[in-house]
Amino acid sequence: MPRVHSRTVRKKKHKKWLKQAKGFWGRRKNLFKVAKVASIKALGYATRDRKVRKRSFRRLWILRIGAACHSNGISYSKFINNLKKAGILLNRKVLAEIAVFDANAFSLLVKNTTNKNESKKRD
Repeated sequence: MPRVHSRTVRKKKHKKWLKQAKGFWGRRKNLFKVAKVASIKALGYATRDRKVRKRSFRRLWILRIGAACHSNGISYSKFINNLKKAGILLNRKVLAEIAVFDANAFSLLVKNTTNKNESKKRD
């Protein structure tokens, strides 16, 4: 019985990993072993960084809202607390967009939430 060479299967597997490593620098894009290791590592980083991206965007939104709050004379935590007490259901992404692109609307939002909470305290 003749010996079977797995050239086509091997070539297909190698091409898959080399295609995955396209755009990498140096030997990482040319040599199979190095490309495979680099691709596996890159896939791990991609998985991790999808989670990190969500965290970093939330931090950015909170930073923007906090800056807009301080320019309106209220702290971030008090503003968020007032929003919840007033029953306004806006997430941080939308609040950050309002704070950056429409400062007047944001200041109205701050005034409305503080006025509602002050009137509740008087009652």
